[in-house]
Amino acid sequence: MRADLPTVLAVLALVAALAGAVVAVLRLRARRGIATAMQRATYDVLHTASLAAEPLRDGLTAASAARAVRHLRTLIGAVGVVVADADKVLACDGRGQHHADQLVAATRKVIAGQRSAVLSEADLPCDRVDCVVRGAVVVPLLAPRRRAAAALIAIADDPPAPGLVQATRETARWAGSQLAVAELDSSRERLAKAEVRALRAQISPHFIYNALTAIASFVRTDPERARELILEFAEFTRYSFRQHGEFTTLAEELRAIDRYLTIERARFGDRLQVRLLIAPEVLPVGLPFLCLQPLVENAVRHGLSRKPGVGMVSIEARDAGAECHITVEDDGVGMDPESLAAGVAAAAAGDGDGQHVGLSNVDERLRSVFGDQYGLVVETALGAGTKVSIRLPKFHPGVRAS
Repeated sequence: MRADLPTVLAVLALVAALAGAVVAVLRLRARRGIATAMQRATYDVLHTASLAAEPLRDGLTAASAARAVRHLRTLIGAVGVVVADADKVLACDGRGQHHADQLVAATRKVIAGQRSAVLSEADLPCDRVDCVVRGAVVVPLLAPRRRAAAALIAIADDPPAPGLVQATRETARWAGSQLAVAELDSSRERLAKAEVRALRAQISPHFIYNALTAIASFVRTDPERARELILEFAEFTRYSFRQHGEFTTLAEELRAIDRYLTIERARFGDRLQVRLLIAPEVLPVGLPFLCLQPLVENAVRHGLSRKPGVGMVSIEARDAGAECHITVEDDGVGMDPESLAAGVAAAAAGDGDGQHVGLSNVDERLRSVFGDQYGLVVETALGAGTKVSIRLPKFHPGVRAS
C-alpha cells in the first residue's frame, strides 16, 4: 500500500489540474460571449433594425417594403404587419392581409389627419371563421418636417394593448427617419445633376464662341490645324455634354482638360504655357464629373487672360497614400481674398458671377460626395496668382466612374 501512495498522489494531482483547466476554459468562454441576456436582446434589436434599414434607404416602394416588412414585424412583435399607402397595400407579413381594403381605407384617414389610429374588432368585420384579427394599430410613416404618404400597420390577435401601440409608433417613427434619409440622398442626386447642368450652361456661351472664333482664324491660313482643332472641340463637347454617369476618372477629366487647353492655346498662342505633373497611380481615381475643368477654365479665363505677357497654368496630381492631392495653379492677376469669399458665398446663395459659380459649384459637389473635409482650398492674393487644392479619397463607397 505504501508503495502505491506516490502513484495515487500523482493521479489526484493530475485530476485537480484538469479540473482547474476546465474551469479556466469555461471562464474564458464566458468572457468571450455576450455576458447578459439584456446585451443579447440589444444586439438582436439593432441587428434586425439594420436589416430593415437597408431596403428603406432605397425609398418606399412595393419592392423595398416587401424586403423590410418581415424585419419591421420582428421589431414590433405583432402577429402581422402591413405597409400601405392611400391606394394599396405595399407589403404584408404574417396575418391580416385579407383585411387589405379595410386597412387601406384606414390608412387614407390616417394620412389625411397625420395621426395614429387604433382599430377594434368592430372596425375590421370579417366573415372568415379562421380570422384571428381582433384589432390593428395604424401609424403614419412620418419623416421630420414632412407629411406622411404611407402607414405602418400592426395586426393584433387581441384588443390592441398599450405596449403594441407604443411599439408600433416608435418603429414607424424610426422607419420614417430612414425614408427621410432616402429622400435626402435622392435630393442630393438631383442637385448634383442640376449642378452639372449649370456647369454645362456656364461652359457653352463664352467657350464655344471663343473656340469657334479661334478655329475660324486657321481655316484659310492653316486648314490642317483648323481640322485638328475642330476634332478636339468635338471631343471636348461630347465629353462635357454626355448624359450618363455622375462620376468620371481623373484620367478622363484630364483628357478633356487637355483638349480644352489645346483649343485655348490656339487662341492665346505662346502667351499660354501649361505644366502637367501627374502621378500614374492616381489616374483611375474617381471624382465628380466636370470637377477639374471649371478650375482650369477659371485659371485661363480670369487669371491669365487679364495678365499681360506669358502666363502659366500648372496642374499637379500626387499620390498621397489613401488620398489623391490635386492642385490647379496659375500665375495670373489673382484675387482679393475677401472679395473671393464674398463672391463664393453669394454664388452658394444663388447669385454671383461665372467665376464664383464655378468654384462654389465644385466645392459643394465635392463636399456632398466625399464629406466636408474634402472641399476646395483656395490660396490667392492680388497680383500673386491663384492656387486651388483638392483632396480626394482614392476609394469611396458610391463613387463609381462610368
